[in-house]
Amino acid sequence: MFFIDSHCHIDQLNYSKLHKNVQDVLKKSDENHVKKMLSVTTSIKNFYSSIKLLKSYKSILFSCGIHPLNCHKEINDLNILEKLSHKKNVIALGETGLDYYYSTETKKLQKKFFREHIKIAIKLKKPIIIHTRNSINDIIKILKEENSKYCTGVVHSFTEDHDAAFQLLNMGFYISFSGVITFKNSTLLREVVKKIPLEYLLIETDSPYLSPVPYRGKENQPAYLLNIANKIAELKKIDLKTLSYITTKNFYKLFNTY
Repeated sequence: MFFIDSHCHIDQLNYSKLHKNVQDVLKKSDENHVKKMLSVTTSIKNFYSSIKLLKSYKSILFSCGIHPLNCHKEINDLNILEKLSHKKNVIALGETGLDYYYSTETKKLQKKFFREHIKIAIKLKKPIIIHTRNSINDIIKILKEENSKYCTGVVHSFTEDHDAAFQLLNMGFYISFSGVITFKNSTLLREVVKKIPLEYLLIETDSPYLSPVPYRGKENQPAYLLNIANKIAELKKIDLKTLSYITTKNFYKLFNTY
């Protein structure tokens, strides 16, 4: 089997106590059939540090983006964002989007940055990786206004309802599920998973965050993608090998890479 972790933050794992080094993380992942991963960055500074730490590993791909909660710190970095996103090993823009849960006072700035990410993505013909929290209506509105169908992308760690999912699907966006689907209180989300077309489905860990059961409360890592895959295979009533094939194919198609 061959799984791809479509969204993780490998540079943020605990290398002082839990992992010997990056190779140790990759070894654990490989043992659980997770052979490739997308290291998603959240600021320009984070992009530089991630490239420095991870660039020598062929199984790790990169995105370049400014997280909505970091917009106020990087007001003058949009030009740098476009320049860095030209790099060959950068396969996506993001993560970008809107977060009204942790920050409502920066709504206007978040929207500006989100729109700029979309414009750059269209220009470079690369997909976008979207973060949304308490903001799905504005996310969908902006995606429509900015003609995002010309870049498409994925809404990562999806936790919204069936209606939001299908509005995004109708615009050509993929839906990615994280360890949240294994949580006891995620009954409604599991119902959404059942209805998502397989050809628009991705899986992720978002590590070091959102560890799936039975690791909830501990640091997440790409190796735990297998636990998420098992739950999705169960919900979709397909075997694990089939899910592996489909999600890998979807990843390569969306991110135009192999």
